[in-house]
Amino acid sequence: MRENPPPSALSPGDFVRHPGRPDWGLGQIQSMIGHRITVNFENAGKVVIDGSVIELEPAEPPLP
Repeated sequence: MRENPPPSALSPGDFVRHPGRPDWGLGQIQSMIGHRITVNFENAGKVVIDGSVIELEPAEPPLP
C-alpha cells in the first residue's frame, strides 16, 4: 500500500519553522519521503519530522 504525501504544499528547498520548537530557528527542507520530512534547522541541525503529526510552518528565506 502506498503512502499519501503530506497534506501541505511544502517541498525540498522550502524554508520552515517548527511550531513547537521556535528555539530550533529557521529550517530548510532537505527531503520528503512520504510523511518523513528531513529539515536542517539552524540551531538543531538535521531533524526528521513526521509530517502526519507535526505541520511545519512556511517561513520566508533569509535575506542575502
